[in-house]
Amino acid sequence: MAQDFTMFPSMTFVDLGMYQFGREDCEPAHSFGPAIRNHYLFHYILGGKGIFIWKDSRGHDHTEQLRAGQGFLISPGQITTYIADDRFPWEYCWIEFDGLRAKESLELMGLSAGQPVYNPVHHEFEEKMKEEMLYIVKNKKETPFHLIGHLYVFLDALTRSVTDYRPANSKVRDFYIKEALAYIDNNYMHDISVEDIAESSGLNRSYFGKIFRESVGKTPQEFLIGYRMIKAAELLRLTQYPVGEIGCAVGYPNQLHFSRAFKSVYGMSPRNWRKLNTDPKKK
Repeated sequence: MAQDFTMFPSMTFVDLGMYQFGREDCEPAHSFGPAIRNHYLFHYILGGKGIFIWKDSRGHDHTEQLRAGQGFLISPGQITTYIADDRFPWEYCWIEFDGLRAKESLELMGLSAGQPVYNPVHHEFEEKMKEEMLYIVKNKKETPFHLIGHLYVFLDALTRSVTDYRPANSKVRDFYIKEALAYIDNNYMHDISVEDIAESSGLNRSYFGKIFRESVGKTPQEFLIGYRMIKAAELLRLTQYPVGEIGCAVGYPNQLHFSRAFKSVYGMSPRNWRKLNTDPKKK
């Protein structure tokens, strides 16, 4: 099984961040799952065919046989399985991403947990989208800012390949959300509450929570925890600081509370995550 896989360090981008990307030539009947992801993960099928299985919000299974030129989106928290054909196994490339603009971008193109299958209708933009995905995979040594720029171009081409895109008018509430995100970015290391974040935007907690969830796809508390854990993961991978110090650096002076929060996001303890993601032999 030929695989090219890269964990991406640009976890500090709020509007749109990339977590991993890669390409794989699957062996016959190769399968992955059932599994749950923490972020959006888009696969584009370069060749061959296979089966994609996903659960909807009611827990019902859906199955699609997909081939070259199609793709599938895995949403955060969604249970999925995918299996390569035993005669003509698929080749695919993928990008895992998330952020404030992720939900908005995917809504523009009609992709969601309930409608995860990608069927392009404008093939010139499909080619551009594929070109951008492969560029990112092949240029993993470029700087995070460079690759994030190509991530935006990829999403633009992906959007245009499935719909007649028309940019929407900016909304006043975007200003409040950006104010809140800036406050979180500047204060996540302190003991801040949802009330503090709402107050920084000049809104009451109830209304702020409503527009935040509609815009970001998470509650303010969920986003704050996730943002802190993204920062913690970055420190775990790039530094040798003790776990307790990293917890304090992201707003958790109690190491037990930090470990619980980290495990709720990444599914394992900070120490185990560090071992797994700093092993030089890991692809």
